[in-house]
Amino acid sequence: MSRDDSEKEALSGFLKAQRAGVLAIVDGLSADALTTTLLPSGWTPLGLVEHLGHAERHWFQEVATGAAEPLDWPADDHAPLTTPRAPDVVFAFYRDQCRRSDAVLAAAPLSAPPRGRHPGPLGPEVTDLRWIVLHMIEETARHAGHLDIVRELLDGRTGLAPR
Repeated sequence: MSRDDSEKEALSGFLKAQRAGVLAIVDGLSADALTTTLLPSGWTPLGLVEHLGHAERHWFQEVATGAAEPLDWPADDHAPLTTPRAPDVVFAFYRDQCRRSDAVLAAAPLSAPPRGRHPGPLGPEVTDLRWIVLHMIEETARHAGHLDIVRELLDGRTGLAPR
């Protein structure tokens, strides 16, 4: 196994573990709980999962490959980090975007430069696929922490990440 393959396998493993943590934390929540706002910022657990699906799509498709298939819904049909979609639709979207991200990661070396561009201040920092994977590990882990806190507030359950 080459050094790049070994590094890619390690990074992919960390990203998959964070994704699994997100899904484990919200597993078993009712549709009502998934759409409950507990914090002043107004986000919902389901909205945060959808946001993570959009992040996967943006970073691995739009930025890494330069293209993404159109969404089945308008991007601006809801308040930030909320969603009008049903849980099964959101979870299917998230899993599909993760699957697509994994395919992009498998097909390109970590040193591959982005074919697209991220707007805003992070844009110039994006140097290669490695940066994108590291960013998504960070993004997913940060939001898993948010979800973990909200889960505790909803029903008192803690430590729900897979082992």
